[in-house]
Amino acid sequence: MSTAQNWKSLFIEWPASLPRRGVVLSTLNETMPFTNFWLRGEMLMLERKNPDTAGSRYILMSYGGIDSVRFIDPLSDDAIASAGFSTGVIKQAKPPARPAVAATRPAAKR
Repeated sequence: MSTAQNWKSLFIEWPASLPRRGVVLSTLNETMPFTNFWLRGEMLMLERKNPDTAGSRYILMSYGGIDSVRFIDPLSDDAIASAGFSTGVIKQAKPPARPAVAATRPAAKR
C-alpha cells in the first residue's frame, strides 16, 4: 500500500471518538492546523479556524502531499486501536508445562 493510500485510509477510518481536528505537515514542510475535514476521491479538504497569511480558510490537497499528521487532542487506547494501530507486541501462549521428572540417582555400590 502506498503512503498516499495509508493517509487516505487514516482519514476515511478516523475514529468517531476523536474530534476531526489536528495538524497536517505537508511534503513541502507547510504546517496546516485544521478544525474539520472532508474527503473526495483522492483529495482531502481541510478547514482552518483562522485564515492563513493569504486569507485562505480551506486547503484542498492530495493524500500524496501529506508528510505527517499530528493530533492535538489526547488519544485513548480505544481511539488508537480503532484507527488500526497496535502495540506490535505479539502475545505468546505460555509453553506447556513440562512433566515432572523424578530425580534419579545412580544406585549406591555395595
